[in-house]
Amino acid sequence: MKFKYSFFLLTLLILACSTNNDDDSQVNQNEETDIMEEVDLYEGSFVSAAHPTSGKAIVNEEHTILAFTNFKTDSGPILEVYLATDTNASDYISLGELQGIEGDFDYSLPEGVNFETHKFVLIWCVDFSVNFGHAILE
Repeated sequence: MKFKYSFFLLTLLILACSTNNDDDSQVNQNEETDIMEEVDLYEGSFVSAAHPTSGKAIVNEEHTILAFTNFKTDSGPILEVYLATDTNASDYISLGELQGIEGDFDYSLPEGVNFETHKFVLIWCVDFSVNFGHAILE
């Protein structure tokens, strides 16, 4: 009789533990999904305009860094990185001078950038008002 009662309790304990683990994993999956849905990720590939330009532009999850990866363009007199509302730099935010014409680079982003309006990353030649190339952040 003791054996049957012990076996019954052990079976209940195993079932209770396995049910709790399933609930915990479901909660963790839901939390991860909610977190992923809340983060707006923006990235785009550079395309050439006045000069050959290539690579990727990626905004980090915190929206504090704009990273260029595998970036390449031609050199110019004064090249700056702009976040703009169009490819003509009608309305833009300057992120400073281009750090190099080939490689991986990071640019600090000002707080509160609206990437729905300022979604164009331009490589802008200041002296000649020319768009060397751009990426559209989507």
